[in-house]
Amino acid sequence: MATAFDIAMMQERTEEDGSAPVVAVENLRKAFGTLKVLDGINLSVNRGETLAVLGRSGTGKSVLLRLIIGIETPDSGSVSIRGQNIAGLAIDQMGEIRKKIGFLFQHAALYDSLTIAENVAFPLEHHRRDMSRSERGDRVKQLLDEVGMVGGFGKLPSDISGGMQKRVGLARALALDPEILLLDEPTAGLDPISSGEIDELILKPQRERQMASIVVTNDLHSARTIANRLAILDRGKVVIEGRFEDLQQSDIGFVKEFLKQS
Repeated sequence: MATAFDIAMMQERTEEDGSAPVVAVENLRKAFGTLKVLDGINLSVNRGETLAVLGRSGTGKSVLLRLIIGIETPDSGSVSIRGQNIAGLAIDQMGEIRKKIGFLFQHAALYDSLTIAENVAFPLEHHRRDMSRSERGDRVKQLLDEVGMVGGFGKLPSDISGGMQKRVGLARALALDPEILLLDEPTAGLDPISSGEIDELILKPQRERQMASIVVTNDLHSARTIANRLAILDRGKVVIEGRFEDLQQSDIGFVKEFLKQS
């Protein structure tokens, strides 16, 4: 019979070899009044994997991300991060979980009164008190260099384009070297060239750092580019999940129509 130590060691090995989901959503339900936004969602993502969640506007894609990061509370079901159910965690415990998660908001959500460098430094100043000012400065320079924005240190968000703001938002999301990256419509409103550049910037940390990523998007081309698996939502449920080739071969009417219109 396996002892508690044996079970703990098996769990640790499973986490290390990437076979256990880093994020697991089980039977998740969320409604606002009489409107069912998510109705029994089951999804997971492993280390080094990107899952793209697609669907029409208003299908609960962004709500799913807010539930995963703990901004919203599910009506039922669970969200687990590395095997830990986040429901009911104390504020300090949830704070530790969030340090492992980088979040790129749909509109970058940069602080208007802070420079680009100060925006990227913000999470470091609040969560990495062990770093000196010089170390934080080096880290900010490295991050901005990685997203092609090293020349914009002193600029304000209003001085740069929407695509550049997304780059800075991504740099800030990566500041704490997270295990999980959540992206809300990362290519929305961008031209095809800028969208392709953002896709490549998302792929880079996936390859180099083996992060688990979840991206919600209406951009099918971007989803095909960056994701290992895709899931399509409709009326609060997962209609289909799999590789893009699986979606193409589906006989489900909604899936066919969605692919045709996307």
